[in-house]
Amino acid sequence: MTAEISPSTPAITVVAHAERRARELRDLLEQHNIAYYVRDAPTVSDAEYDRLFRELQDIEARHPDLRSSDSPTQRVGGAPLSAFGQVQHRSPMLSLNNAFIDTEIEAFDRRCLDALNAQKNDYIDYACEPKFDGLAISLRYENGQFVQGATRGDGFTGEDVTANLRTIKTIPLRLSGENIPAVLEVRGEVLMFRRDFDRLNERQRAKGEKEFANPRNAAAGSLRQLDPQVTAERSLRFFAYGMGDAFNGMSSAPSDKDADKNADATEMRMTFHSEMMHKLASWGLPIASEREVVRGAAGLLAYYQPIGAARVQLPWRH
Repeated sequence: MTAEISPSTPAITVVAHAERRARELRDLLEQHNIAYYVRDAPTVSDAEYDRLFRELQDIEARHPDLRSSDSPTQRVGGAPLSAFGQVQHRSPMLSLNNAFIDTEIEAFDRRCLDALNAQKNDYIDYACEPKFDGLAISLRYENGQFVQGATRGDGFTGEDVTANLRTIKTIPLRLSGENIPAVLEVRGEVLMFRRDFDRLNERQRAKGEKEFANPRNAAAGSLRQLDPQVTAERSLRFFAYGMGDAFNGMSSAPSDKDADKNADATEMRMTFHSEMMHKLASWGLPIASEREVVRGAAGLLAYYQPIGAARVQLPWRH
């Protein structure tokens, strides 16, 4: 409900009301975005969402000083870039190894046990989740606000694709929840669902343009567009699978790779990967729902088999 303001209302009161309402709308719209795009459980109709979005646009048009970089209205903006800048990863973004047969899984489990000097009846619990085939990226949040995003690149240096990542609605521009670190690096995958890939190729055919070979190539090409408006039209999605850095208690949130040298910085540590994933979800970041903690090589194989059997029906299969 929008409050009535009479012509005689003092200007300072008008601005204060607009600022308060803009803040309320940004929070509401971000909550609705998380419900719709992350949890797949819409909380309002499309018409109601559009009404709230337009109200926020109107307020920001009347009061440009109230625009903020984390506003849903600012996901797409700015002129196309001439080139991407480079971002040095503070800790390397490493690649993964594959296993194709049961004996390779069993050998992996043995190597892990040996590395831990495990005894005869010891076992390892593994946190399992699907491996998405898209483009690995890192997201940097400072005081809960998304400030930079980069591709994996060669693992040490990636491309700054912040403007393009801002257009992906599954990436929150501001984190929600409790105990959010002053500095947080989230690592995850940008991908394109099969149905969105099929629609994209339909549009390409209708325009007489070249079709994409597969969803992974389409996602990578879409994210590396110099014009964020093109990326915004491509229906990309993001899933988080881990953290790089997480620091609390900082007097400021530095943007360089020496964040941990801040005298007030305390690194956030977690005992289990599953605990970390729960934290990411609690802050509004999308994570795979098909997660499970299993025991030993037998548990890994038992997790894989139904996922493998259902692969052709999965929305993110390639």
